[in-house]
Amino acid sequence: MALGTGDYLVIAVYLLAITAFGSWFARFQKTTKDYFLTDRSVPWWAICFTIVATETSTLSFIGVPASAYTGNMTFLQLALGYVIGRVLVSLVLLPAYFRGDLFTSYELLQRRFGTSVKTTAALIFLITRSLADGIRLFATALVIAVVTGVPVPWTVVILGAAMIVYTVRGGVSAVIWTDVVQMFVYVAGAIVVFFALLSRVPGGWAEVVSIGSAAGKFVFLDLSWDPLKIYTLWAGIIGGVALTLATHGTDQYLVQRLLSARSPREASLGLVLSGFVVFAQFVLFLTIGVLLFAYYQHAPVPTLGRTDEILPTFIVTHLSGGVAGFIVAAIVAAALSPSLNAMAATTVNDFYKKYWHPDADEATLMRLSRHATIGWGVVQLAVALGAQWMDRSVLDAGLSVLSLTSGPVLGAFLVGVLSRSIKARSMLVGMSAGLVVLVWLWGAGSVGWTWYTFIGASVSALGAFAFSPFDRSRPAGGPVLS
Repeated sequence: MALGTGDYLVIAVYLLAITAFGSWFARFQKTTKDYFLTDRSVPWWAICFTIVATETSTLSFIGVPASAYTGNMTFLQLALGYVIGRVLVSLVLLPAYFRGDLFTSYELLQRRFGTSVKTTAALIFLITRSLADGIRLFATALVIAVVTGVPVPWTVVILGAAMIVYTVRGGVSAVIWTDVVQMFVYVAGAIVVFFALLSRVPGGWAEVVSIGSAAGKFVFLDLSWDPLKIYTLWAGIIGGVALTLATHGTDQYLVQRLLSARSPREASLGLVLSGFVVFAQFVLFLTIGVLLFAYYQHAPVPTLGRTDEILPTFIVTHLSGGVAGFIVAAIVAAALSPSLNAMAATTVNDFYKKYWHPDADEATLMRLSRHATIGWGVVQLAVALGAQWMDRSVLDAGLSVLSLTSGPVLGAFLVGVLSRSIKARSMLVGMSAGLVVLVWLWGAGSVGWTWYTFIGASVSALGAFAFSPFDRSRPAGGPVLS
């Protein structure tokens, strides 16, 4: 069964509506402070929802159910680390961001260490986000290709163009407020899938519990110390906390959302609450995976190119009358939370204003900001097109990219906030050591990706402290952060 005319109409209307809604915010973009920070006007509840939508991409919508379909619910151990990590971000890092008129998280490193550490961290962010969000875009295109038959490259271009248009025009306001709308769209889509599956399992929920229990699908704790296992209690809590400290506490993509809040208190409230919303959301996604497993014990299992296709294949073969179109629109909603505005903010504030034109006027900065948004959008399109040849889960691929590179940056932020003595040269040595160790571990395949951020941050911090007694350079930064 293929999508009907009504399904295609629903998808087209949604794409046009969300693009128009995002573009509407162009009327409010007068300065770079409006374009990058919404002039700090976002309430706590919108901060909560935009953070949830930002980290809940198509990787989660199709990848998390697939992980339960093939495995169990041990992914929740990582989500538990996410909750704890948010509390630590609000206590340790968030206060420092509101002690000044910051546009990007990396300006905080400028104050502590000077230019070299800040530039290194900003470059890592730009490279990492290009790769991770290119994979996110590919994941969405993969779903659309499965359910529509439209080739992946064309799907990438169409989705990427919509993403670029409303981000270029509406700035971060468009991103945040479309996030709020899209979170409710994709959660509604997940709920529709839940009940559609449940209604098709003979015996209903009792049968799901029976089949799932017998197959170990409801197992959510794994106390193993095996470093190669991705989802264990220790990797989930330690790795999840470290990854959250990195993504929500140092990565401009999410820090930009926090800096857009009305006050530090509202930023903190939205951040912490988002952890509990995300945890509940992952419970829903994992349960959908168990429902898929139970359903296919009573129905022929489809032939799949990759496990990630199990949910979109069910949607296109079993849902009709516009319902499939709505679910596909929900999957698109989970993807269209772009990092392009955050990347443009880093490009303009951490590079252009620093190295090329410190005294540029607002008209020049606004023009360059939009050009940078388009440029990074094209880069992510290229990554998405190249991701077609990956042979691994899109969920693991996207998260491992973030984990592999974010550790050294997290190490720099934690040392900068918690220590007064470490200088820039020592910190660069520590970050280099962290990157070398992570690349070696990745190549050797000796630990799961959930440990990458913790190891990278630890090695970077310890390396900085170890080199510090030999560092005779002058302090390069301004006042300490704590």
